[in-house]
Amino acid sequence: MPAPQKTAVRSLLVTSAVLLSTALTAPAALAAPSPSTSPSATPPAKMSTVGGPRLGRPGTQVNLAGGVPVLPKGLSARSWIVADAESGEVLAAQNAHWRLAPASTLKMLFADTLLPKWPRSEKHTVVPSDLAGVGSGSSMVGIKEDEIYTVHDLWLGVFLRSGNDAVHVLSAMNGGVENTVRQMNEHAEELQALDTHAVSPDGYDAPGQVSSAYDLTLIARSGLQKKDFREYCSTVRAKFPGETKKNKKGKKVRGSFEIQNTNRLLAGASDVPVYQGIAGVKNGNTTNAGATFTGVAERDGKVLLVTVMNPEKDESNEVYKETAKLFDWGFQAAGKVEPVGELVPPKSAVKDAGRPGASASPGEAGGAADGVGAAGSEPVASAPAGGSGGMGVALGITGGVLVLLAGGVFLVNRRWPLPDLVRRRSRP
Repeated sequence: MPAPQKTAVRSLLVTSAVLLSTALTAPAALAAPSPSTSPSATPPAKMSTVGGPRLGRPGTQVNLAGGVPVLPKGLSARSWIVADAESGEVLAAQNAHWRLAPASTLKMLFADTLLPKWPRSEKHTVVPSDLAGVGSGSSMVGIKEDEIYTVHDLWLGVFLRSGNDAVHVLSAMNGGVENTVRQMNEHAEELQALDTHAVSPDGYDAPGQVSSAYDLTLIARSGLQKKDFREYCSTVRAKFPGETKKNKKGKKVRGSFEIQNTNRLLAGASDVPVYQGIAGVKNGNTTNAGATFTGVAERDGKVLLVTVMNPEKDESNEVYKETAKLFDWGFQAAGKVEPVGELVPPKSAVKDAGRPGASASPGEAGGAADGVGAAGSEPVASAPAGGSGGMGVALGITGGVLVLLAGGVFLVNRRWPLPDLVRRRSRP
């Protein structure tokens, strides 16, 4: 990047920090406009300006100067954003702060809030009350009452099958749905995800439950600081415990069944190929939300986050197709396009930014890290996991560790590296 452009970007980031400080003390109504959940609604004329004033404007925001590729044609999503996952630069966006129903992409906030609470080996026996309140027609992983599951099993159910039953069991372990939702909203506020209001822990449609493309991208960026989050969201398929039954000899046995990630850019579909470099994150689909998706991908040392909300085109897997187009554009535009805003840091990082030797807080950049990879799970990679009968290591394979900046936390330049993020390659 030429020196003048670097200076301009740095000035933008400093200005955004000032705007953020103002937003922190502004009334909530100014930072988080009223929800908009009607499928026929148009974006508000004024939206939150967290991350920069242009992100609060309706319509497409991009700086198409010489040498910058034009945006892809045929985008129909009501809201989308393309951002550098590490520097935090927002390369382009449309209605970034439009508060819309998030569907199961809200599970990223659920996971980022609860993942550090238990070791993955902890076991839980499911009781009927654990599954109370699971919405009709919810996506399920197939949890059974009176069966024992590890926390690792439950998180696989959340990330791969978007299982609302797994979400409710973990919520029960966390003191119940009400307590979990309260903690999710508190964590959203800490992340500066001020467009977000959780009502259910699983993203099931509920009055007043909203987020935005900007917020979902912030949440994903925070989650990706956690090793377990990165592993789970990048796992293609895994074995999940089944129901205990008696065999022909009358002995109780418990089998397992395979579950596959519902992220089509990760697992592939008949009309959607696996996206080269994909490494997560989460998809969703409900009546109010339509299709929603946040993805992270790496190419040539550049890591991008793309969020797409509610494409209007009524075509199969349209949300993934539009996400892939935006990824392609982002990788071509990176280093050429002047950003239109930034992904802001959490409140705690703003407070720590002025301290010498500041480091990321455990709740933001640590997370559970008690082992990587688990029996029966398969990471996304070009080569199959070998020598372990299906035991895969979802991080640290085929390309090693991606650490672009050591010891990072949000400072003035907002750089936040994603340690251990795998350099992905397309499958043969």
